[in-house]
Order: sequence, then C-alpha cells, then structure tokens
Amino acid sequence: MESRTYWVDYAKAIGILLVVYGHVARGLENGGIVIPEQLFGIYQLTDSIVYSFHMPLFFFLSGLFFQHSFSKRGGGQLVLSKIDTIFYPYVLWSILQGCIEVVLSRYTNGQLTFSDVFTLLWSPRAQFWFLYALFFVFVAASLIFSLVPEKLTLPIFILAAMAHIFHTYMPPDIISTYVSRHFVFFAFGIVFSQYFRAEHFASPYVLLPMLAAFIGSQYLFHGYLSLNFKDKGVLSLLLALISIMAVVSLSAFLARKYYRTFAFLGYASMAIYLMHTLAGSGTRVILKSFLGIHDIIVHLLLGCIVAILGPIIALRMIDHYNIPYLLSAPISRWLKLSCQKVLSASKPPAPPLE
Repeated sequence: MESRTYWVDYAKAIGILLVVYGHVARGLENGGIVIPEQLFGIYQLTDSIVYSFHMPLFFFLSGLFFQHSFSKRGGGQLVLSKIDTIFYPYVLWSILQGCIEVVLSRYTNGQLTFSDVFTLLWSPRAQFWFLYALFFVFVAASLIFSLVPEKLTLPIFILAAMAHIFHTYMPPDIISTYVSRHFVFFAFGIVFSQYFRAEHFASPYVLLPMLAAFIGSQYLFHGYLSLNFKDKGVLSLLLALISIMAVVSLSAFLARKYYRTFAFLGYASMAIYLMHTLAGSGTRVILKSFLGIHDIIVHLLLGCIVAILGPIIALRMIDHYNIPYLLSAPISRWLKLSCQKVLSASKPPAPPLE
C-alpha cells in the first residue's frame, strides 16, 4: 500500500464528525430534550444512516495498516503495542468518564453506579465499546495471520463476511460477538491495502458514481425496504461497504489539496473519541439544568461544537505540556521489564569459581 497520505486523516475526520453528531443527538433524546414531532422522522433517518457505517469505517481504517505493522513487528509485538494505545486508554477513560457520570447523575437521567463502571473488563459501555472490540479484532487478526499466509487475505475476508452475516450462531460471549460482527470491516481494510490505491478513487468520474451508489443504497435500505441499521444481514453489510467506499473516494478526492483543519481533525480523532461524550454531555447539562435552555437546535449545535473543540483544546494542552499517560502508556515495556526482573531473580546463582 502507498505510504500514509492525507486521505486517511480526512476519512477519520469525516468519521469522527459523524460519531460526535450521533452521540450528541442521541444524548439529547436520552437526556430529556424533546425532539419536535416534525423533526423526529428526520432524526430517526439521520441516526440510522450514520450508524449504518460510521463505526465500520473506523474498523476499515484500522485494518489499512495492519499488514505493514504485522510484517514489521510480528503478531506478539503488535498486540503488545495495542495494549499501550488501545486497551490502556479504554480502561483509563472508561473509569474517568464513568466516575464523572456517577457523580453528575443527579443532573441526568442516568442510573450508573460505581459497580457498573468497574465491570469494564467484561462489559464495555458508552462509546468505549469500540476500543474494546478493536483490541480483540487486532488480537484475532494477529493470530490468524500468524497461522495463514498473507495471500489468503481475500478468503479470510469472505469468511469474515459469513461470520458477520451469521453472527447470531457464533458463541454468545461478548468477545466472540464483537469480533464476529466487526472483523469483516477490518479485513476489508486489509484487502483494500493489498489490491487498491486510494488515488484511483480520487477522480470526480469515480467520486460521482460512488456518491450516487451511497445515496441509492441508503434510499433502497431505509426508504424502499423500510429497514434500519439494527437490521443486520447481507444488505446491511453491503450498505456499510458501499458507504465506506464512498467515504474513501470523497477523502481521496479532497486529499488532492491539503486542508490543515480537516487533517488535524483526523489526527485528533482518537482524543475526540475519548473525550467527546464528556464534553457534549456537560454542555447539555449546563444548557438544560443551569441555563434552562431546551431548544433542540441550540443543544445540537453547541453540543457538537463543544464536543469537538473541547477535546482538541485538551489535546493541545497534552501535547504542549507533554502530559504523559492520558492517551497511551508504555504498558508493554513495563511488562517486559517486569518479566526480565522475574526471570533474573529466578536464575540460580552462578557456582563459585574454584
């Protein structure tokens, strides 16, 4: 695959904007902000369109660079690195956000308790399910490609598609469920990295048909067939894959020029993902409980703006002051050092020289 280009950051920017909108909008409904009847149908349709592909897009983008990292580090080292950059922030921010939600529960409709917060190892909650699922998708991919050659990527993608379609027949534990439902999009990213180049989708003669396919498939799924994102199966999988390719084409088209703000949104997408719910929910609480504002448009606009700008400001401060351990931590290095100390301590002392 070509070296990293701006299109990936642009695709992440598109994805994180959709994530923020989806969570802020759902937070309004769950937080007691009344959606006017004339807007409720639009809200439901928009919600289903966004949720039909925005998280599959992030699994796809994560899969793009898997083979390169796997070839460079090997499966074991790759999984260890994901403990540092995925599982650690999952644990840290699940606890931070959960504890804040418990403390502020009197201002919301939430019934979260501290015992709920600390079930995170077997019951991920809120937006953090994605990091939990992504870590185990990386584990599964590392295991699979340690056993089979890279040339079998396409058959693996087909098998992953079958597992996604028939995920209800998979083992009921949460890890198997997450892997069976989302590995297909990660594998699609691996397939794309092997057989395609993003610049081939940058032409307007490709972009326009891809956008038409996106609009047509969304209309067919939601309008003609009256389905929504919860109706999982062959059609929802095809819808997600078509939507992902439309985002790829749009991102590649935009990447013909450098848009600094848009590229930075992609760079900051992880920080935004970790912090946006706190920022958006905090905005809703202040507007509703302290300022008495219930207008849904005001809530939606301010909620999205703060949910994006708040984490960006926090990221700037983290980078500027070099604050450690908020977004990642060298857990793998600490584990290696601990193992080395244990092994050194367990070695028998050398016999004295005669």
